[in-house]
Amino acid sequence: MNRKFSPKLLALAVSAQVAFTAGYSQLTHAQDGADQLEEVVVTGSRAQPRSVFDSAAPIDVIGGDEFRNQGASDMTELLRNSVPSYNVNSQPISDAATVIRPANMRGLASDHTLVLVNNKRRHRASVISWLGNGVNDGAQGPDISVIPSIAVKQVEVLRDGAAAQYGSDAIAGVVNFILKDYDEGGAIEAKYGEYSEEGESLYSVAGNIGLPFTDHGFVNLSAEYGESDPTNRSIQRNDAAGLIAGGNADVANPAQIWGNPEVREDLKTFFNLGLDLSDSSEFYAFGNYASKEVEGGFYFRNPNTRGGVFSPDGGETRLVGDETGDLSGNCNTNLAVGDEAGLAAVVADPNCYVFNEDYPGGFTPSFGAETEDYSFVAGARGTLDGGLVWDVSGGVGYNEADFFINNTVNASLGSASPNSFDPGMYSQFEKNLNIDLSYPVDVGLASDLNIAGGFEWRDEEFEIGIGDEASYTVGPLADQGFSAASNGFPGFGPLAQGDWSRSNIAAYIDVEADVTDNWLLAGAMRWEDFDDFGTTTNFKIATHFQATDWLGLRGTYSTGFRAPTPGQSNAYNVSTEFNLATGDLENNGTIPSNTAVAGLRGGKALDPEESTNYTFGGIFQFGDFSVTVDYFNIELTDRLGVSQNFELTQSEIDALIEAGVAGANSLSTFRFFTNGIETETDGIDVVATYSMDSRIGVTDFNLAYNRTNTEVTKADPSIIDDTRITELEDALPETRWNLSASHTMDNWRFMARYSYFDDWYDSEDVETYSGYGLFDAEVGYTFDMGVSLIVGANNLTDETPDENRNAAAGVGNQYSQWSPGGFNGQFVYTRLIYDF
Repeated sequence: MNRKFSPKLLALAVSAQVAFTAGYSQLTHAQDGADQLEEVVVTGSRAQPRSVFDSAAPIDVIGGDEFRNQGASDMTELLRNSVPSYNVNSQPISDAATVIRPANMRGLASDHTLVLVNNKRRHRASVISWLGNGVNDGAQGPDISVIPSIAVKQVEVLRDGAAAQYGSDAIAGVVNFILKDYDEGGAIEAKYGEYSEEGESLYSVAGNIGLPFTDHGFVNLSAEYGESDPTNRSIQRNDAAGLIAGGNADVANPAQIWGNPEVREDLKTFFNLGLDLSDSSEFYAFGNYASKEVEGGFYFRNPNTRGGVFSPDGGETRLVGDETGDLSGNCNTNLAVGDEAGLAAVVADPNCYVFNEDYPGGFTPSFGAETEDYSFVAGARGTLDGGLVWDVSGGVGYNEADFFINNTVNASLGSASPNSFDPGMYSQFEKNLNIDLSYPVDVGLASDLNIAGGFEWRDEEFEIGIGDEASYTVGPLADQGFSAASNGFPGFGPLAQGDWSRSNIAAYIDVEADVTDNWLLAGAMRWEDFDDFGTTTNFKIATHFQATDWLGLRGTYSTGFRAPTPGQSNAYNVSTEFNLATGDLENNGTIPSNTAVAGLRGGKALDPEESTNYTFGGIFQFGDFSVTVDYFNIELTDRLGVSQNFELTQSEIDALIEAGVAGANSLSTFRFFTNGIETETDGIDVVATYSMDSRIGVTDFNLAYNRTNTEVTKADPSIIDDTRITELEDALPETRWNLSASHTMDNWRFMARYSYFDDWYDSEDVETYSGYGLFDAEVGYTFDMGVSLIVGANNLTDETPDENRNAAAGVGNQYSQWSPGGFNGQFVYTRLIYDF
């Protein structure tokens, strides 16, 4: 894919969405201000919108202004700074997970959280996160980074299981993006920032405009365009430093880069349209288009030791290939690594080839993808004379990642190998049809009994596109010990290529009423039928009791499920990973669980995950001071994840080669998806807000605290080892909290925020890192005519996590790549905003 967009074109490419409510009525606009407990929400209920204070389940509301008052542009990082139970990492050297980063809520995988846009299910991304520090290994969640923050009116984060209401994936909770629906006004924003350590920069420009659509509707358009430099937080590896000390001037310093990937031509657009058809009905449509190119580094290939390319025995001798076709070249296959004269003789011999000839300093591949994402939803809704509320909608969503890998080789092709490859692509295409009905019935309670019901049809298709032949072919030197396929990320060959689809239908019923003036009671039941997994029925009950004017109690109990995606059931992948114990790179494969080789180690067809969720908590409000405290518990059976890494026997390697698995001749281990895990995740969320009005302005304080603990309660020891268990239990911080204050005074605004991240386990460094905190601050001034200038800093005090004590002896990562608050140091930015 070749797309060229300029910043000038960006200002014209804009978008947004219809503000659709779960109660099928016009969304009540949220109040301005910092007191989130007074916001009106639609997520988690199919009755009339309620305030957060009256909700039966914990809901965070993040207004668009809160996103505006941050230096980051990526929606995943914006949410991480606002919701303590939400985690996302930088993901360097993580294959496709570097391109579309997985995020976690309440300690579960990215695909345990359902994402909605204006209450409509958002399609998942095409990328399967093969490298995710255990928790996200194999996850396939949505890509929310394609949503421009300028398009967002508010985000509602339901911290509760909701599969009985919304269907598969809503185990950890629901994130619902409500987009702007204004028919006038708008804004233009420009942002520029730099990391203080190395001066790496990013910029973005964004625009939003609301326009009337005839005399009876609106169209709201938003867009953002930006780019960001790669960051480098590496130190030189000992092996590379030794090569340089030994006289090899072709080795780079540092030999490999750890940091954020480079992001080029990052375009995000949304459109949103609403049109009144009559006094009681309206038509709506919304959608998006986004594209970007992401590129990051891979591991360094040592020119003396890298197996399958430079050496057959870990650095004793060089791997020399005979390119005559009949082995008549009499090449020196016992060439010692230190024999410079012998190396020169091989290089001079046209019948023989050694990769040191073209890569004397080794090489470090760079990997990335061009991504494309679009969606379109249209429907109509209204209210009949008898009070029946109806909504009919249909939508499509598509996400594609077209991979590339540069500065690498297919070693089995010898001197004929190119150094750039197209390994193929992943794509995800989804279609949805929804019919939703709601009817209030007077049954003599404090409010009408709202009875809602509906039907959903959904179809999703996952495709693996074949790579160029050089990226997966087994070349003529494979029999001489040279690795096949593009080194670092083997291309998808004829075996991996294919498309797999699944359809399902669902029906639900939902009831809700105020039994008394102080007591809300709600229930939901959902039946769902998958054409490959069969049926599942789930339920939820929820209640809220207003005990006094200042105390409210709430609780929920529900069951849930998540069906394995077609991609998880069928995808092949080979990842190159560093083994700290051996000090060398290993090619590890992930194969479908129902293949013959997986079957030898316990692999079998996948089943859906099943969950049991319950929450209970209290809401306390004393004037301008409000606090919510909620306990949650999530039990997962048949939890989907990847198995431990199994050592391959030669017969298994031969079977994979016979089956056509690209790169199988150089595989060290393999793994597969499995349901062999049960976990229990519990924790507590605390949100406190206080607003203080004084002679010098208004100050709003917000404290958000989360503690989450996951315990593996059952695991099949034949396929789940201690490393997998430790990853699931300790890879994410158990405790996170942030305290923020915002002060406005005339035309001035000041903000300060402190965020703390508890310790975490890094499975690749085999190390538990200590927690650390970050301090953010900014100041802004609004001039006449709606122009605002903001200057701020993320991580103002330039804190970094603990350094990796094995960095030099390992792969040069100065900090843990899974650092929950990042590792790039201080980031200073400025923003210029024009509101009209």
